[in-house]
Amino acid sequence: MGCFAWLLHLHTKANNTNKVESSQSTFGQFNFGELTIATANFSESNVLGKGGFGKVYKGCLSFGESVAIKVLFHGGQQGSEEFVNEVEMLRMLQHPNLVKLIGYCAEGHHKLLVYEFMSGGSLADHLFGGRHERKSLDWERRIGISIGVAKGLQYLHCRDPPIIHRDIKSSNILLDEDFQPKLGDFGIAKFGPCGDKSHVSTRVVGTHGYCAPDYFATGKLNFKSDVYCFGVLLLELITGRSALDKSRPPEERDLVTWVKSVLKGKKRMMPLPQLEMELIDPSLEGCFPKRQALRLLTIAEKCLYSNPNKRPEINHVVDALEYLQASSHSNTL
Repeated sequence: MGCFAWLLHLHTKANNTNKVESSQSTFGQFNFGELTIATANFSESNVLGKGGFGKVYKGCLSFGESVAIKVLFHGGQQGSEEFVNEVEMLRMLQHPNLVKLIGYCAEGHHKLLVYEFMSGGSLADHLFGGRHERKSLDWERRIGISIGVAKGLQYLHCRDPPIIHRDIKSSNILLDEDFQPKLGDFGIAKFGPCGDKSHVSTRVVGTHGYCAPDYFATGKLNFKSDVYCFGVLLLELITGRSALDKSRPPEERDLVTWVKSVLKGKKRMMPLPQLEMELIDPSLEGCFPKRQALRLLTIAEKCLYSNPNKRPEINHVVDALEYLQASSHSNTL
C-alpha cells in the first residue's frame, strides 16, 4: 500500500472510532484547525525545538491535555515517507521508555504529529545547554537515563517483528519531570532482520557522528547498528560533549575518535584519576563514583567496536548497566 493510500485507510479507520478525549485514549485523528488553536496559531513562544524535519510546538488540547506537536516541512517524498513510517511504528508500540504518539493530522499539505508532552525537554538540552541545565544532570540521573534508553531499545529489538531505530541520539531522548527518558522520532525506524537473516540492506540514513561505520560503508543494517549509536550516547553522558562539535579543535570534533585516541595513547601511562579528569564531564565537578565511571566507559567502548560482531547485544548492555547501578555505593571512593 502506497504512502497516501495508507493514510487514506488510516483516516477512514480513525473516523470510525471515537476521537481522542482524554490522556487515557490511545490514538486519534486531529484536524489542522484544532491544532492551530492548541498552539495559539503556532506561536513562536510555544516552540520547543527545531530540526531538519520542521518545528515542535507545545500545545494544549481542548480538553486540557498538554501535548507536543511536530509540524513537518511541506513537500518532499522522503518527508512523507518518514511521516507515515512514524505513525505506523508508534501506533503499535507501547513501552515506558518510548514516547507516546497521541494522534496525527494529514490535511492537505499539512502533516503534523501529536505526542505526549515531556516537560523535561530533550537530553541534549540538559547535556549541552547552560550551566543550570547541565548541573541538573548529576551522575545518578545519567546512569538512570542510560538504563531507560537501553530498555527502550531492548523492547524494540526483542519484539516480533523486531525494530531498528536507526537514529539514537541525545536530541531524540525526551525526559519527563523526574528525568525518566523516552525514545522518540521513529521517522527512519525500520523492521529488522528475522529468522536466519543477519541484516537488512537499505539506504544509509541517520546522524553523522552516531552512525555505525559498518552500516555507513555497506548499507547493511542490523541491531548492532543501534548498539553503536547507543555507545556514542553513553560517551555523551560521560563526557558532556556532543557527538560532533565543530567548535572544538580538529582532533576533538568527533567524540568517538577523540575518546579512542585518549584511551589508546594514555590509558597505560596515565593514572586513573588523571584519565577520568580528562574524559569525565567537568560540570560534574568530580561528584561521581570513580570506578563506576570507568566501568561505564568500558561498556561504551564495547558498544563502539568497529566489528559489529564484537559489540554486545542490547540485552547484555541492559544487564551490565543495571549491575553497575546496583553496585554504585560500593564503587564510591
